[in-house]
Amino acid sequence: MVEILQNQNSATRFRVMVEIAANQPNIQQKYIAGRLGITPQAVSDYMKQLLSDGLLLSEGRSRYRLSIEGIDWLIRQTRAAEEYLGLVEQMISNIRVSATIADQKLRKGQKVGVIMKEGILFATTDKGVKAQGIVESDAAPGDDVGVSSIQGIIKLETGEVTIAEVPTVQRGGSSMADLGRLKQEAAGRKPIIAIGIEAITALKRIDIKPDYIYAAKEVAVDAARLGLSPLVVCIDEETLLLVTRLKGAGIKHRLINLTKP
Repeated sequence: MVEILQNQNSATRFRVMVEIAANQPNIQQKYIAGRLGITPQAVSDYMKQLLSDGLLLSEGRSRYRLSIEGIDWLIRQTRAAEEYLGLVEQMISNIRVSATIADQKLRKGQKVGVIMKEGILFATTDKGVKAQGIVESDAAPGDDVGVSSIQGIIKLETGEVTIAEVPTVQRGGSSMADLGRLKQEAAGRKPIIAIGIEAITALKRIDIKPDYIYAAKEVAVDAARLGLSPLVVCIDEETLLLVTRLKGAGIKHRLINLTKP
């Protein structure tokens, strides 16, 4: 979940920073309080916390500016919110026609539920599903079928990305990777993504061909947003960039170091 959407405190913190960015350096706490519908004391408390966290700089009485860290945080949160809202827009009610896979025999005009499984939309006769729509044509199990007039929100839980870090060739490459642990982590996992030649080779050593080797970071983010929990086999020098991208998108991750001792 996007940080600023997790609770009211995070959302207000974001809004205070936006107001500071729009009016810096001359900041009137009463003005911001009126804009946000909170008390001047609440604005003061938020600003004190921002100063403590290094996101805000004081230039003297009533003069404040966002720090470089504060600007970066604001940009990351804005981008994460935009991406999340774009995803919500796809999932929200009243979609005209959406492509799904029939999970059983369906008939034209039948009311069905729409669910997400492993990143793919399915049309189901399960009446307990919140998102409901109308089947556009007869369909056998496994057929692609259009569903129109969808109402309700399709339940979607964000997945967690597992990062399996392998050393670069300068530090031994795939020959120094714990292939047994890699095979264990890869078992039953979809999709499997590789970043770096050493990562591709490590997977090849356990007879696995990665599903993606291009645009890997974006694939990992998109897969997690669709409810999948991808495995990213990544060379160690690319790990920081990957983690930064995942954090910016509000995606949970866990990191495994596969370098042999």
